[in-house]
Amino acid sequence: MPLDDRDRGLIAALRRNARESLVALARRVGLSRSATQERLRRLERDGVILGYTVRLGQAAEAAPVRALIAVSFTPGRNCDHVVPRLAGIPEILACQSLAGAIDLMLTVDCASTVALDQVRQAIASTSGVADATTHLVLRSHFDGR
Repeated sequence: MPLDDRDRGLIAALRRNARESLVALARRVGLSRSATQERLRRLERDGVILGYTVRLGQAAEAAPVRALIAVSFTPGRNCDHVVPRLAGIPEILACQSLAGAIDLMLTVDCASTVALDQVRQAIASTSGVADATTHLVLRSHFDGR
């Protein structure tokens, strides 16, 4: 089912604050509380909204080292071969396929640079990975648009 303006308004409000109350969301999109709740259920059921999450600030101790790791495949290998193996590495938060010389971009959070090096080695030694180049994130200027 295509999204209408109210669906897009709900999604935008939840991106700003996923903890906003149902009453406030309903007021924001001009619907009753029950109609808003039903829309949210539909968006979740249809896979438009996959979940709600917490984004940690830079001061959080949980993951002080974030890196982006650019991965290139060995000839003849593709996402179907490599991604399932990488999915087992819990420090990898996100994995995007790219067009161009780089095949995947991984977002990795680690407790230390030593832990990051261990994760990088695990990625580089994964069957089908030809190269893994690590880019340390110094600061995030915005996130979650």
